[in-house]
Amino acid sequence: MTFRFLTEAQVRAVLPPSEFPALVDLMASTLADFSAGRVTQPVRTAVPVGPPGQYLGVMPALVPAGGALGAKLVSVVPSNPARGLSSHLGIVALFDPETGALVAVMDARYITEVRTAAVSAVSVRTMARPDASRLGIVGAGVQARSHLEAFAAIRPLSRVRVFGPDAGQVEAFVRDTSRALGLDIAAAASAEQAVAGADLVVLATASNDPVVRSEWIADGAHVVSVGACRPDQHEMDGALVARGRLVVDSIEAAVVESGDIVSGLAEGRFGRDHIAGELGAVVAGVATGRATADEVTIFKSLGLAVEDVAAGALAARRAGALGLGLELAV
Repeated sequence: MTFRFLTEAQVRAVLPPSEFPALVDLMASTLADFSAGRVTQPVRTAVPVGPPGQYLGVMPALVPAGGALGAKLVSVVPSNPARGLSSHLGIVALFDPETGALVAVMDARYITEVRTAAVSAVSVRTMARPDASRLGIVGAGVQARSHLEAFAAIRPLSRVRVFGPDAGQVEAFVRDTSRALGLDIAAAASAEQAVAGADLVVLATASNDPVVRSEWIADGAHVVSVGACRPDQHEMDGALVARGRLVVDSIEAAVVESGDIVSGLAEGRFGRDHIAGELGAVVAGVATGRATADEVTIFKSLGLAVEDVAAGALAARRAGALGLGLELAV
């Protein structure tokens, strides 16, 4: 038996930013299957390794509609950027659902990057106001960049403001993305300034403490939070989470993994029924993503194994058709 090994460059070659619309469609259908119970996926196992916030995640899933069975193994090391490494490193392994044979192994860093942004774009499609075009981003790393690319691929953006604690990183972000996308992109002096007047907000940080406050967020805005994936981490203050129509990727995971939600429940700010539903249910029309034009909507993304496995299976199929990757014997 043989399996296909794909490097990050090869995965990027078959899932380039130009393919975001197709990947958004795939994530929408995958999330709908997840929320309808048509996939098999346990809550991820996170094994602490070293300092707080550093862990190994084990994320298996079966996606019958895509004929995909696999798992992502991902290490999260927040101090890695100082070493010149990504904070998220890992692999996606795919297996034949019928025989259990290993089909493919590929780098997971880029898959994590693009599937996260594509899922957030699904929330924009289904929860943001149709005319929302002013984007505020807190964070200037990999996820900030991929979210900007994904949002720009599915709707016109009239203005983008970015804030991050590293001024040099923000400057490079603005320079590179302005040139590549041809948009009005500028650095903000603070997180408050970045989100002021925005009707689309992305929070892509590794912060343990809230980076935005409710009073900074305009009525009608759609907020996407992709950081703070552990119970002791936060990106939004409790007032904002309580104020907004809250949708998550997985209710089961959100009430145990998301610090923004776990703390709100513990403090009595809201009950579990404050979660309006899962994004897959919104896609399917079972849950409401937005009820009025002036309400604040929030999508809290934790990342699901089904997203990695579905995206990995797409990459493997495209790579096989193009003859990319290394064929190795088991």
